[in-house]
Amino acid sequence: MAARSLWAVQRLQRLLASGAMSESRGWLQPFSTATQRTAGEDCSSEDPPDVLGPSLAERALRLKAVKLEKEVQDLTLRYQRAVADCENIRRRTQRCVEDSFCKDLVEVADILEKTAECFSEGAKPEDHKLTLEKVFQGLSLLEAKLKSVFAKHGLEKMTPIGDKYDPHEHELISHMPAGVGVQPGTVALVRQDGYKLHGRTIRLAQVEVAVESQRRL
Repeated sequence: MAARSLWAVQRLQRLLASGAMSESRGWLQPFSTATQRTAGEDCSSEDPPDVLGPSLAERALRLKAVKLEKEVQDLTLRYQRAVADCENIRRRTQRCVEDSFCKDLVEVADILEKTAECFSEGAKPEDHKLTLEKVFQGLSLLEAKLKSVFAKHGLEKMTPIGDKYDPHEHELISHMPAGVGVQPGTVALVRQDGYKLHGRTIRLAQVEVAVESQRRL
């Protein structure tokens, strides 16, 4: 408002100055009410527009904020959908793995059941040799099947003999004196096999570690 008033005053001063120049030339008309009204109309018609800078800036900021809010909502919705899709994929994958592993174990159970049938109560003494042969064949088939199942599902048996003792893979049961060709601090004997699943240790191997002098825990 102050800027507008200043502008109007300056405009009026210019009009008065113009009138003074016309009077000196002898053709100045009386500054009547009509003239004042005309001057006022001229001032009104040439008034500068209201200062809308801040209002336009605020409006632009509001529009930008609304746009950003919509983008955030859209991205949030996409993220939630992606998380849900990943969870569904994980569940389906886990179900497939479990189903496959269970089917393989059922086949192992079938071999065990057939091997156990060899020890029926009705077996005759002269059939013992044949029975033992069948049992041996069944156990061999069972071992081969288990190895196949383990390999299929990424389950690997450790072979730590001669390896340096690693507490992340080995469970120390006792020490034993290092023999010929056995380095101290290495695994000399495995009491119970350890296993890894896809490279991750799921059961430590129980081992005895070689030392320079005999020392028992």
